Amino acid sequence: MQQNDLDTSLVNPVPAEVHQRACQYRLQRVREQLKAHDCAAILLYDPVNIRYATDSSNMQVWTLHNYARYSLIFAQGPAIVWEFHNCEHLLTGNQQVDEVRTAINWSYFGAGNRIHEKVQQWADDIMAQLNKHAPGDKRLAVDKADFEGLDLLREKGLHLVDGHRIMEEARKVKSADEIALMRWTIDVCQRGIARMHHELKPGMTENELWAWLHYENIRHGGEWIETRLLSSGPRTNPWMQESSDRVMNQGELVCFDTDLIGPYGYCADISRAWTVGHVQPSAEQRRLYHLAYEQVQTNMALLRAGLSYREFSQRAWKIPNEFYHNRYCCVSHGVGLADEYPAIAHNGADWNSAGYDGVFEENMVVCVESYIGAQGAGEGVKLEQQVLITKEGVSELSSYPWQQDWLS
Repeated sequence: MQQNDLDTSLVNPVPAEVHQRACQYRLQRVREQLKAHDCAAILLYDPVNIRYATDSSNMQVWTLHNYARYSLIFAQGPAIVWEFHNCEHLLTGNQQVDEVRTAINWSYFGAGNRIHEKVQQWADDIMAQLNKHAPGDKRLAVDKADFEGLDLLREKGLHLVDGHRIMEEARKVKSADEIALMRWTIDVCQRGIARMHHELKPGMTENELWAWLHYENIRHGGEWIETRLLSSGPRTNPWMQESSDRVMNQGELVCFDTDLIGPYGYCADISRAWTVGHVQPSAEQRRLYHLAYEQVQTNMALLRAGLSYREFSQRAWKIPNEFYHNRYCCVSHGVGLADEYPAIAHNGADWNSAGYDGVFEENMVVCVESYIGAQGAGEGVKLEQQVLITKEGVSELSSYPWQQDWLS
């Protein structure tokens, strides 16, 4: 893709059978993890986990903070979804789901002062399904739920297991069909990036520029964007400032991190940096960009299946002292339906306080991160590339061009 490509085609290139195979693979991954952790089933409330296991979605962002739908996946048994009021029709034709029931909402929003009554109904319903499909098995994994319900399930004799670990391990390794779906999301995201590049001009606000990414995502069947990480000029340093009504001026840096949840619920997580007006960068802007690019490229070249997280962290590009204070929060992280396990800590103090080991596996997808901006300085550069881990190294999934003329 070239920076000025504005392909308006809305044709989805992914065949239906590819999507269906990806869904079947994901459900099987969940069941394999349940068996590995000796769990009868997993109770899912996180809408991203529900999507992964059942390929069902409903008000994804709203249900992140309203516990209004849930799913129970058995290691050897059915996949059941409890759907929001009068929404059972949303699962018509879904081949991943064996049974659809009406959710019992026992959050304060849904139940008010009847929480005790509603949570009893909910717990009885869950226990009935466990006794029916896994009689005598008391180990249930749960990804998240309010404490009243968890306490009640324990009172009924269940041993609750951390479901976050199970789902992160399940989601970690992608199938070829998942990669095909992810490539389409990345294509959609890059159309949005190209649109932003085309529309960027002095005098517009950061929010006006950011809106173009949403526009291209939604019109191509995408879903939402997890952050608003776009900033310009002095707001690029330090990083993590979200888009605002600031008017951008010619020659300033503008940097962004897409965090885009696109078609089929997959994530495209790409960062690039430009100058407003697409003018040639200053010597300092060029220096910052060159260092960020060097960090990404050096660390990508290290990655391969079989490499440990610890070794990767130890061998990663050494951040110059000038920029260490404002370093990005991790060297690299997994990505799938959203940012996922693992998050690789920087070597040294970060590793000592938060690092954990593991091994990169073939067909994991990760994002390689860089932020270069000195503490108290004027601007900074954020870059990020999404890659597929192979036996030999990596295959770059995002193809949006770098500012090659800034690197000479």
